[in-house]
Amino acid sequence: MLAVRRALRDILAGGVFIAFGLAFAFGALAYDIGTPLRMGPGYVPLSLGILTAALGVAIIIKGFIGGDSEGLTGLDWRPLILISAALLFFGLTIRGLGVAGALFGATLLAALGRSRTPPLEAVAIAAGLTVVSILIFIVALQLRLPLIGDWIPV
Repeated sequence: MLAVRRALRDILAGGVFIAFGLAFAFGALAYDIGTPLRMGPGYVPLSLGILTAALGVAIIIKGFIGGDSEGLTGLDWRPLILISAALLFFGLTIRGLGVAGALFGATLLAALGRSRTPPLEAVAIAAGLTVVSILIFIVALQLRLPLIGDWIPV
């Protein structure tokens, strides 16, 4: 029982990985899997789901082998709230602000989720990731997404 208490964090984290991995793997079975040489649309999600579940098993095993004695501590609400807010912000503003505005705002919120990140550093992170994302998705991959939305007067 002491080993389970020591490994509780890793058991919970591994369980989440296993649950997500199995969900993706079972969802991928609805598509044609194909072969390694002729991959179908379900091949990569199935492979990633299996790898994620295997990672979850490895995390649980690691917890039993070298578990920490801390146990569970209080939940830090700041990252949970700000990262959830970042996802909502992006989803709700992508059409109105465009890719640049929605990415910058969402990245800024997520960067502020870490309590030790100074505001100026969070702005620099948001600006840098926005530029890199625009270069990758808009310029290199040529996705047809509006760079600036209707809410920003140009």
